Amino acid sequence: MTAVIHVIDDDALFRAAIGRVLEAVGYHVSLYESATQFLTQRRVDEEPSCILLDVYMPSLSGPELQDQLAVEAPFIPIVFLSGRGDIPTSVKAIKSGAEDFLTKPVSREDLVEAIERALAQARPRLEQHHHLGKLRELLSSLTKREREVFELVVRGKMNKQIAFDLGTTERTIKAHRQRVMWKLNSTSITELVSTAERLGILDRTENTTRSNATASRLRSIWEPPRERSKLTDKE
Repeated sequence: MTAVIHVIDDDALFRAAIGRVLEAVGYHVSLYESATQFLTQRRVDEEPSCILLDVYMPSLSGPELQDQLAVEAPFIPIVFLSGRGDIPTSVKAIKSGAEDFLTKPVSREDLVEAIERALAQARPRLEQHHHLGKLRELLSSLTKREREVFELVVRGKMNKQIAFDLGTTERTIKAHRQRVMWKLNSTSITELVSTAERLGILDRTENTTRSNATASRLRSIWEPPRERSKLTDKE
């Protein structure tokens, strides 16, 4: 799969020249005269890509675009390429997540090396982005009640507690839980917890330890009676 390099620079001559260099290397190249043009023309992300971004541009600056993409498209790595770079600006850009900060003029070797480092990050990020999109689709298939049950299950609530909280029977909750696991393509509580973390329903940092303990406890609680009896017999 050929990567796409988005070149965003208000200098038309430089933009065209860098585009020719990158195409000669073998990249697909898209050129934009402003950050605003990039935002309005950006397509659905089907292939790995990175952005070569100027710092000082009218309307929307490079760092301002970086901040916006950190929310809207964090899977696209950014390499700054500026003729007026300074240490504070470059440090801030790197701290904000830029893969590199190059100054004009830049050698072909240094440019390609920086792009390849960025693309090495772009590929797994894009895969994760697509996977997250599929999880969101699965989540949207849940009914309102199934969503409520899902969020309570991954927080460690037992069937009896969920039934009490939602004002229904334990048998009904078990049926909802089974449908939730089927719709989310999960075969275990651990997978449900992992899905909730990836979707932001649970905070990964706060819940890593609790999730492991919860999954272990819930497996023992929700094992089918026959399986439990087998374990008891073996013991």
